[in-house]
Amino acid sequence: MAYHPVTKKITDLLKEKNCWFETFEHEPVRTSEEAAKTRTGYSLHQGAKAMIIKAKGPTFGEKFVMLVMPADLRFDNDKVKAVLKARETRFATEQEIAAMTGGVQIGGVPPFGNLFNLEVVADPELFKNEKIVFNAGDRCFSVAMKTVDYKKLVAPAVESIT
Repeated sequence: MAYHPVTKKITDLLKEKNCWFETFEHEPVRTSEEAAKTRTGYSLHQGAKAMIIKAKGPTFGEKFVMLVMPADLRFDNDKVKAVLKARETRFATEQEIAAMTGGVQIGGVPPFGNLFNLEVVADPELFKNEKIVFNAGDRCFSVAMKTVDYKKLVAPAVESIT
């Protein structure tokens, strides 16, 4: 099966940096809950949910930001606005996400915002997991990896956003 090119970028990066990882091929999933059912041995809390938002602020105009958190949690918009110093936020549209990710579909967006030149803000709750698992650029392909390696490779700002 042919996957989105981002999938190969992620697995190549993990190999290049000698990171432990495992992969899962599964039926297409769109939600974290659906994905968790396909990932034997991993909990919903270990799922790294990546959401792209558009923020508007007094000092930066508009920008897209990737938020990453455990899949069983939701972000708190007031906390996100405070962290980003934003006046308002909204979810990126499906078209905006496709444009910035080279066609990755919602549900397949990996928590590697650095691959898309996005600022990444991750909730500290994510790093309480030894391993995380996420869709890696495709709704049919997931990767599990060590959280410490994720932190090194992506270098997210770690802020309480849930």
